[in-house]
Amino acid sequence: MNVLLLGSGGREHALAWKLAQSPGLDTLYAAPGNPGIAAHATCVPLAATDHAAVIAFARDHAIGLVVIGPEAPLVDGLADSLRAAGIPVFGPSKAAAQLEGSKGFTKDLCARANIPTAGYLRVSSLEAAATALDTTFGLPVVIKADGLAAGKGVTIAFTKDEARAALADLFSVSGAEVVIEEFLDGEEASLFVLTDGTALLPFGSAQDHKRVGDGDTGPNTGGMGAYSPARVLTPELEALAIDTIVRPTVDTLREEGTPFSGVLYAGLMLTAQGPKLIEYNARFGDPECQVLMTRLDGDLLGVMLAVAQGRLAEHPAPTFSPEPALTVVMAAAGYPGTPKSGGGIDNLAAAEATGATVFQAGTRMDGDRLVASGGRVLAVTARGASVADAQAAAYRAVDAITFPDGFCRRDIGWREVERERG
Repeated sequence: MNVLLLGSGGREHALAWKLAQSPGLDTLYAAPGNPGIAAHATCVPLAATDHAAVIAFARDHAIGLVVIGPEAPLVDGLADSLRAAGIPVFGPSKAAAQLEGSKGFTKDLCARANIPTAGYLRVSSLEAAATALDTTFGLPVVIKADGLAAGKGVTIAFTKDEARAALADLFSVSGAEVVIEEFLDGEEASLFVLTDGTALLPFGSAQDHKRVGDGDTGPNTGGMGAYSPARVLTPELEALAIDTIVRPTVDTLREEGTPFSGVLYAGLMLTAQGPKLIEYNARFGDPECQVLMTRLDGDLLGVMLAVAQGRLAEHPAPTFSPEPALTVVMAAAGYPGTPKSGGGIDNLAAAEATGATVFQAGTRMDGDRLVASGGRVLAVTARGASVADAQAAAYRAVDAITFPDGFCRRDIGWREVERERG
């Protein structure tokens, strides 16, 4: 089977790497891809925003499955266009992708389906937000942009001044809507579930590290590293989250005529009252995808096709290695502000010789030299007998890479490493 993968990040490199191992794959195409993805796929200059061009390419190249990596094409309705053209696609419709595209949509769905989540208020003006701050919410309080924000549209405000500054920033955009939420206390974990709109198949857990600096300091980013599995999400808590959060979500969307097909990524807060939903994403996480794919022992193409064809209930559950995996993101200087572009990157082969896998994100070729082209540049990923072992292996590989304009956190996985050490 020929497959078209859309995207160019570290998540898509991990998906390409795993799809290339599938026995049912004939040719893998990626659009636009990156230099790392090019080792596994034929990269083509195709814009996901041009639905007609994607459909034409799929028809011309006998594509049996289109895999949409990032969130923007999903929220833009690309999966709908492909389905209307009779082309199988892994990824939800525009309507179902509103789970990620609109925080307010998701909070309202939680209210309708009695899904445990933080108390909230949707506001569309600075004046209404200021009133809510003074009358409804205590401190700390969570301020979220309603729409897509690349993982960076959230502020946890510990003072009224911080909250007002965050609101003023968000409302500086015309037509903005903001969701104000109560602060949930607990530990975060990410749960991934495949669904064809009816059947559910748990697909691993992870814990991300959003803050740019060691010790979870500094501004939020798209993610500076992750490990899997998130053992804090015990089998009992995972089953509870599926029963009280994921299943009601999938059932409600289907009953309301907008079934969700693809991977549902639930960001959870594990509170004293049980798991509560922080937010949904309508695609694999980045960098969580890198650790999930590193642990996945099964056939990725087969299970994605089962989702796309609505026969997930017939598909065997995927198997994951019991060994933890951990990924460290190497970012360009200046990230998450204005990252420095064009910095040279060397010795990836030496890093992979340690047994790690280096997934590329913001990279491009400058002649025959690999250089940085974005904020998050590499995701250096390793497995180990424990999270501490995987962490040590990942940092050995990081230290083998020459990237003078890059930086990384040195404490990815710290919570679980501390638990392992007792």
